[in-house]
Amino acid sequence: MTQAPSKNQALMERRHKVVPRGVSQVHPIAVARAQGGKVWDVDGKEYLDWFGGIGVQNVGHNHPKVVAAVERQLQLYMHTCFPAVAYEPYVELAERLCATAPIPGDKKAFFLNTGVEATENAIKIARAYTNRPGVIAFRGSFHGRTLLGMTLTGKANPYRQNFGPFAPEVYHAPYPDEYRGIDTRKALDGLQEVFETQIQPERVAAIIIEPQLGEGGFVPAPKPFLKALRSLTQKHGIVFIDDEVQTGIGRTGKFWAIEHAGVEPDLICFAKSIGGGLPIGGVLGRAEIMDAPSLGGLGSTFGGNPLACAAALAVLEVFEQENLLEKAQKLGEMLHQGFRRIQARFPQVVGDVRGLGPMIAMELVKDPASKSPNPQLTHRLLEVARERGLLLFKAGMHANVIRCLVPLVVSEEEVEKGLEILEASLEQALSAE
Repeated sequence: MTQAPSKNQALMERRHKVVPRGVSQVHPIAVARAQGGKVWDVDGKEYLDWFGGIGVQNVGHNHPKVVAAVERQLQLYMHTCFPAVAYEPYVELAERLCATAPIPGDKKAFFLNTGVEATENAIKIARAYTNRPGVIAFRGSFHGRTLLGMTLTGKANPYRQNFGPFAPEVYHAPYPDEYRGIDTRKALDGLQEVFETQIQPERVAAIIIEPQLGEGGFVPAPKPFLKALRSLTQKHGIVFIDDEVQTGIGRTGKFWAIEHAGVEPDLICFAKSIGGGLPIGGVLGRAEIMDAPSLGGLGSTFGGNPLACAAALAVLEVFEQENLLEKAQKLGEMLHQGFRRIQARFPQVVGDVRGLGPMIAMELVKDPASKSPNPQLTHRLLEVARERGLLLFKAGMHANVIRCLVPLVVSEEEVEKGLEILEASLEQALSAE
């Protein structure tokens, strides 16, 4: 007798019939509900969620304060379009976020829907302010999937494919990755080479950087590199854009990851976790730079939607009332200890453990000497961990990095359980080789 497909299998069959193959999905399951740091699939199985909607759920799934704020706003009005009719939640959110920014002087902010809209608009603002065309991004970076976003992104596979031609006047410099032999000096020399061979610094409007790579493998930029980069941008009148779409809103134990380096950017791009699950992104920065575009040059129909603004204000309250930054720092300590313990047990395959606070990752290799990437083991580990009730996500230029984006509200017991599953799953994945 043929066994009927599970609800997950049935839904995946429906999905593949109507959703294009280019829309990727790491885990072949469908969620039925979620709370805090856990999700349950349509077959009723419980999972610890260690990817958090790819960095969206810093305050956890369905935080009651976020849900209540959205419900209250829902009873008032859902949409007006801010460029047409203003509303207080938008203005209050801009005030609150500007107050968090490690940027001196007067600051301004405006809202969009996604991270890539934030990066694109930051480039627009920088070009308007400097009247220059050039933009420098970094190898291994990820800045989104639109035309300019793909152009800025320093990772060809799978993002660029045959989608070109790409936007002009974008150049890429080496990102410092000490595990792969690129230290601060080599990265700065590479940037200087870009200035000498591709575009003069006086033609560069902006340099955009993630203080810790996201899709590129969770590689933190060294403090000396970020400080030197800030000095270079100031010397040449270049706008320093800090892309905090994935690293921001407490993900690294600081509200903004750039704070770890003590660097003051000109503009900050944000999205993901600020909305607690609702889509919202934006740009904030020095008022003088933000005001460069003339009237009508910035805007969005749905950007800063009232429901998303209400959710974001609730997210900020949760951080304050529940001391989430302090909890994030403790969470980071636990995760680093756990990941180091796993590395010590499996030194032949765990080549590197790195990250700022709880934004942590381990890079899997075939051997510690060659550091040859091991995407096959990474894929098996994800599958085994899922079977054991832990949802992981991968990253890196060779898809061989396990990245952790666990919600910051999880308990110590949940963290220890996740680490135990991760360790046992790696042991099982290795035994299958």
